[in-house]
Amino acid sequence: MLIGSITFAQSKNTKATTEVDGVCEMCKARIEKACLNTKGVKYAKWDVKTHQLSLIFDERKTNLKTVEENILAAGHDVKETKATDEAYAKVHHCCKYRDEDVKNDHTEE
Repeated sequence: MLIGSITFAQSKNTKATTEVDGVCEMCKARIEKACLNTKGVKYAKWDVKTHQLSLIFDERKTNLKTVEENILAAGHDVKETKATDEAYAKVHHCCKYRDEDVKNDHTEE
């Protein structure tokens, strides 16, 4: 006789949103890549217009602070923390979201 057991694991997935600065599709790709390269992140979508980042991650493997640290390392400011000057300097010249002229160029598109 075959005896089987089924285990139902509780979902440890957490949804979170946060604000991330950026101006264009290149920023979107960089921000989402930084998130998805974080172990445990299953979903990341950043909205260019609202600057809102939506995440789903396994809270057993990561947390929002760790994801934000990876975004900062990629050169993008998060809600209450600025990326280092060194990290920001590495973003493409059209992605310099701290520069008013660059922001204005992207709002005209």
